[in-house]
Amino acid sequence: MKRIVFAAVAVLCAIACTQKVDVLVVGGGASGTAAGVQAARMGARTMIVEETPWLGGMLTSAGVSAIDGNYRLRGGIFREFTDAVAEHYGGYDSLKTGWVSHIQFEPRVGEAILEDMAAAERKLQVVKGLVFVHAHKLDHGWDVCFDDPDGERVTIRCKVLIDGTELGDVAKACGVAYHIGFDPRSYTGEEMALEEGNDIVQDMTMVMTIKDYGPDADMTIPRPEGYDQSMFVNCCKNPLNDASISKGQPLWSPEMMLSYGLLPGGEMMINWPVEANDFYANIIDMTREQRDSVIAVAKQRTLGFLYFLQTGLGMKNLGLAPEYPSEDGLALFPYYRESRRIEGEHLFTLDEARERYSTNAYRTGIAVGDYPVDHHHHAHPSWESLPKMIFAPIPSFTLSLGSLIPLKVEDLVVAEKSISVTNLINGSTRLQPVVVEIGQAAGVLAALAVKRRCPVRSVDVRSVQKELLAAGAYLQPWLDLKPGEEGFEAIQRVSSTGILRGEGRNVGWSNESWLHTSDPLRWNELDLGEYYDCCVVDSSDPVTLGEFYELLAGLGAKIPDDVIPSEAKESSISRLDAAILIDKYLDPFSRPVDFNGNLL
Repeated sequence: MKRIVFAAVAVLCAIACTQKVDVLVVGGGASGTAAGVQAARMGARTMIVEETPWLGGMLTSAGVSAIDGNYRLRGGIFREFTDAVAEHYGGYDSLKTGWVSHIQFEPRVGEAILEDMAAAERKLQVVKGLVFVHAHKLDHGWDVCFDDPDGERVTIRCKVLIDGTELGDVAKACGVAYHIGFDPRSYTGEEMALEEGNDIVQDMTMVMTIKDYGPDADMTIPRPEGYDQSMFVNCCKNPLNDASISKGQPLWSPEMMLSYGLLPGGEMMINWPVEANDFYANIIDMTREQRDSVIAVAKQRTLGFLYFLQTGLGMKNLGLAPEYPSEDGLALFPYYRESRRIEGEHLFTLDEARERYSTNAYRTGIAVGDYPVDHHHHAHPSWESLPKMIFAPIPSFTLSLGSLIPLKVEDLVVAEKSISVTNLINGSTRLQPVVVEIGQAAGVLAALAVKRRCPVRSVDVRSVQKELLAAGAYLQPWLDLKPGEEGFEAIQRVSSTGILRGEGRNVGWSNESWLHTSDPLRWNELDLGEYYDCCVVDSSDPVTLGEFYELLAGLGAKIPDDVIPSEAKESSISRLDAAILIDKYLDPFSRPVDFNGNLL
């Protein structure tokens, strides 16, 4: 309650004052919060405007407080957040309570942590309760209009605008071209794309958090409107199973279903994909009133599932947990798996994720992910007629900076799930860790544009990457070293040029990539040609330390005469040590690249 009162005070302040900021973030979700915190840390006067009482988006407000992936790739603000969650509960092992995730927490705990992170930034103001209406382009920057709770119009002027909304509403209002649904192969060029596209998006979910009130409790709710028991009989193994209406999904035991999203405090996140509360509707281009009407039906679907647990399976002791500041006890809004996807400076595709070096875009990396391509479509009314998409495994991947920058529209950065990616790879880039990283990169990009008084698209890629590395973030998804370890920044910079390349692979449900830093460097593993107009011998022989120093000197490196002991000249050099020396003496980031990773 205290936070809601504070939010109201902040809104009144916004109305009473003429608001001018450097960076305005519309949407305080997972991306938006990270963007606001990062931009403020870099000295930009920043404001986050969030319509609901909570920060965090899908991490908190949408109830998906079980993080998918990046357990071994925790960097930057994402790592700060998960470290704070782990500290709250007594360590990372305490977060492995449900089997869907290694990092789980109560939504209200995550929200409080994000509030503290935002409050710690002197140059960041968080305003809640304002509803985005439209944006008007100025010669430099934007006037962005909102309605307050009383229907009064509020205008905020900014130099750079960041779209952190759940469905890309700001991008659309700013005139950005976008795509919805399955993309045709003619647009993406992806091997697995459909010949003809359609507007079918992934299922959304109205998440609920429930708890066990004890064996003698009766928490049975009134029968929800439109309740149909047949919708839920195949949610798990139970006496009511009906094979004639099954959608062919695997059936788990009731115990496994409920422990799927078991949270550290004993509550259960119900985001169950097997004939439960996944719900199909493409509401992206609907009006606010139309969206609200559809969401009301989605809520009845979720409450219907709770009613089925209580009456069909006899679990009347289960009821909604007092988790959210909402009148109905459900999450504040649905978990949206898919949004508008803008046309950006670079289109990140499934094929790029599968084959890192098929293009040069990896050089522009600003976020990493390791979660499989995961699409939800079983709630679609015609699910049986939809294409049976069988996704090839992908390694862990790096997302390109150009995906955040819309074509033809200036002073705007797009974050959250609305970036320039294809429908297929959105099944991996939509997950919480990647979206937080996208937000942090958006904050860096916006702050640099303000500091340099230049358009967003004029900020060079390498400057953004340098700031992200300084903040402990990943550019490339190597598991060899973690942020803060010796050599981490060196391997991130050098591998972001292609001079040294790594290997990605799929191992069961996990995806990983390695630079093999401890292996001895071999001549045919060096790719210096494009960067330094230098041909390297095509040999699998190991490179000695003496030979490597001679190579660096030949490329113009200023190396002191006594830097290498004579007795060590014939010893081999590891890939890590080679990366450190290249980083030290040649500064690989001195060569700029465009948004597709091509040398300028």
